Amino acid sequence: MKSENRLAKSIEDGEFIITAEYLPGTATDNAAIESALGVFGDGLAAVNVADNPFGVAISSLAASVILARSGVEPIYQIVTRDRNRIALQSDLLGAASLGIKNVLCLSGYHQVLTDSPESAHVYDVDSTQLVAMVNRMCAGELLNGKTIEGPFSMLAGAAVNPFLKPVELNIIRLVKKLEAGAAFIQTQAVFSAEEFSQWLDAARREGIAERAVLLAGVLPLESAAEAERLSETYTDYYIPADVIERLRSAGSEEEQRREGLAICVEIIQNIRNLPGLRGVHILSGGKEALVAEILSASGLR
Repeated sequence: MKSENRLAKSIEDGEFIITAEYLPGTATDNAAIESALGVFGDGLAAVNVADNPFGVAISSLAASVILARSGVEPIYQIVTRDRNRIALQSDLLGAASLGIKNVLCLSGYHQVLTDSPESAHVYDVDSTQLVAMVNRMCAGELLNGKTIEGPFSMLAGAAVNPFLKPVELNIIRLVKKLEAGAAFIQTQAVFSAEEFSQWLDAARREGIAERAVLLAGVLPLESAAEAERLSETYTDYYIPADVIERLRSAGSEEEQRREGLAICVEIIQNIRNLPGLRGVHILSGGKEALVAEILSASGLR
C-alpha cells in the first residue's frame, strides 16, 4: 500500500481513522457543494461521496473531484446497480485520471428503493467482483486483458452489514471481499454496541482485523419515525426496538433529534476502544452539519 493519500497514510501509521459521508444533491452549483463541505470540521481522514443511493443526484465522480479541489480527500463510491463492466472500468479510469485515490465498491440499493423505481438495473458484477476489478486495474490491466496506459492506483474498500445472520455466513462474505483486495471495510450503521462487539469478536477470530482496516458506521437519527422507516425499508438497517422507543419517549421533534444525536455519541464512546476496531465512519444521511458536533461531543476531534 503506497502513501499516496491521507487515508492510506493514516492506515499505514496505525491511526484511529475517522471518515464521514457526503450525500450529493441535484445542484449543479459548485459553491453549494463547497458550502456543504465547510461544516465537516477537522479530524477526517476522508469523506465518502455517495453514488445516487436514493435517486438521481450529481455524479459521485464529479462531486469527488470538487471535494478534492476543495482540499477534502474523497472516497469515490461506485455502485454496480447502474453500470455494466464497460462503464465501471471507464468511470474508474476517469477517476484515476482526475486524481481520485480511494474507491468504495458497492452493489447499491435496488432501484425500487430510489426516486426512479421504473428504471432498469444492471448488476453485471457484484461488489466483491468490483473490488477484484479495481485491484486488477491497479496491476495495470482491464478485465479483457488490455493494458492500461499510464498509472492507475486506487485504494479499494467495501461495506459490510455486521448484523447479518448467521454470523458464519456474514464472515464468509467479508473474507471474500478481503481476498478480492479490499483494504478497508466500512460497516452499516451500528445501533447496538453489544451485538456489534460480538460480530467484531468473530471477525477478529478469523484474522480479519489484521487483514483490513475496520471502520464502524454510526448514524445520527432524527426521530422515531425515521428509525422505523429505515428499519422497515432497508434490510441493512438494524435498529433495536429499545432505541426506537427511546427516541419516541424523548418528546418533541427537536428533543428526538437531540436524543438521536446523543445515541450516536454513546455508540461511538462504547465501541471506540474495542480490540480490532480501527475507526469510525459517520453516516450523515444528508445531515452533514451534524458531523462536527458528533466529533466534538464524542471526543473524536
